Amino acid sequence: MKPPRLLRIAVPMLLLAGVLAACAPVQTLNALTPRSTFELTANVPYGTHPRQQLDVYRPTATAPAGGWPVAVFFYGGTWNGGDRADYRFVGEALASRGILTLVADYRVYPEVRYPSFVEDSAAAVAYGLQQATALGGNPRRVFVVGHSAGAYNAAMVALDPRWLKAAGTTPRALAGWVGLAGPYDFYPIENPDAKPVFFHPDYPPKSQPFEFVSADAPRTFLGAARKDKLVDPQRNAVALGNRLKDAGVPVQVKLYRHVGHVTLAASMAAPLRWLAPVLDDVALFIDTGRPVPRQMPEAASAAP
Repeated sequence: MKPPRLLRIAVPMLLLAGVLAACAPVQTLNALTPRSTFELTANVPYGTHPRQQLDVYRPTATAPAGGWPVAVFFYGGTWNGGDRADYRFVGEALASRGILTLVADYRVYPEVRYPSFVEDSAAAVAYGLQQATALGGNPRRVFVVGHSAGAYNAAMVALDPRWLKAAGTTPRALAGWVGLAGPYDFYPIENPDAKPVFFHPDYPPKSQPFEFVSADAPRTFLGAARKDKLVDPQRNAVALGNRLKDAGVPVQVKLYRHVGHVTLAASMAAPLRWLAPVLDDVALFIDTGRPVPRQMPEAASAAP
């Protein structure tokens, strides 16, 4: 017997209020996150620094032939903070759709500035490529995924070959990338928290993802809130998507109603999936992506 319609509406709205409240919003989501869809291996180092660690969410369902698709996820936080443990709801969401998920920390300001967090992100992605088979994943179906500042990291890793080359591989080894509410063209910086990260007003050259669009870019999914008040979706997601399309790159751009900058990512959590079909769209993008070719000469040094 279904509960009354008023109750079915009121309960999710109360959950959403908890997410938006100042007191422990992520803990609220994680407390309501199912535990039966994944096996967690926490605190896996991909480097020597304490923040160069990741958590592995392995789906509990039977793996497909060749192994699970792999997603390496980076959270946001204006490159000023964040903790991978706060994004258990993302690890569960993707694992529940049969995606082996690595949620990675990276160094942040004031300990570091650009480009250290991009270097860390590339190292975490290289780890995912190197260890995919050992973890039960498919090394030919590795995706990089990010939200907000994490989407910037993902974009730089996927579009600018400098970073993965330094980590011993290449963006051509990726089956695709996903950016959610990401900033890809944001100079001059208005956000005071981001200004020192990028040496405002003396911005580093070649530090904006849109500068690296080429026909070699991996298959792309860009999602954003239609009325994002923090990161302009037209200047960032739509404009980058148009550049990629003009370069001949397979790209999807989706703007979502009824969510904002933060709730776009929160809608992936089990209690809030009614807000927007972000998880459905990301999972479908990953599931339908073609594996990269077996022979990747430039990525030979990234083998386990």
